[in-house]
Amino acid sequence: MLRFEPVPFRVDDDADYDAVILTSANALRAVDLAASPLLRLPLFAVGAHTADAARAAGFDKVIVAKGDAVSLRDLVLARVEAGELPASATLLYLAGADLSRDLAGELGERGLSVVTHTTYRMAPVAGFPREVSDAFMANRITAVLHYSRRSAQAFLDTIRADGIEISALALPQCCISAAVAAVLHDAGATKVVVAARPDENALLEALSRALRPRPE
Repeated sequence: MLRFEPVPFRVDDDADYDAVILTSANALRAVDLAASPLLRLPLFAVGAHTADAARAAGFDKVIVAKGDAVSLRDLVLARVEAGELPASATLLYLAGADLSRDLAGELGERGLSVVTHTTYRMAPVAGFPREVSDAFMANRITAVLHYSRRSAQAFLDTIRADGIEISALALPQCCISAAVAAVLHDAGATKVVVAARPDENALLEALSRALRPRPE
């Protein structure tokens, strides 16, 4: 529903950062950090998937939050309170163009300096390929996974434009959070399942629940 598009970003090796924060693994996809001094900094990742991407990029001091921006904010602040980060630390936030929460602002209110660099955007796809629309109509799709409010809204816009809204919304809609689920509920979906935690493993567990046969 959304297409990844990199945004040009040049690593400033002379900048003096104390740590890096990430709310999406996508933020690293367009950045070449080979031999960058940033790799020596602690990196705060929003969840396990993002942490894995950070380690694959070369970071070895990865601190993992519980899968959402609130827990990431609280994790950073806890490290400040523990004396593991300076109270006036400067953080590099590698982010997407569309942010659901003002994490930089919230950390800034607590005395931290956050430098946000946009490294990617997610652009809406104009429509489904014909074979996907046909699969919805022929009941060959069993469920839909939703990772964000924005992608859920893009899904709704597309199924309406393609004339497959009834068929598509009749399927189980598995959502990574209650906020995402609200978009589907408001659109009239009745089989909405919410992940127990805002991460991909929990979303796949929700999918398993949604597809489990109901007892007779």
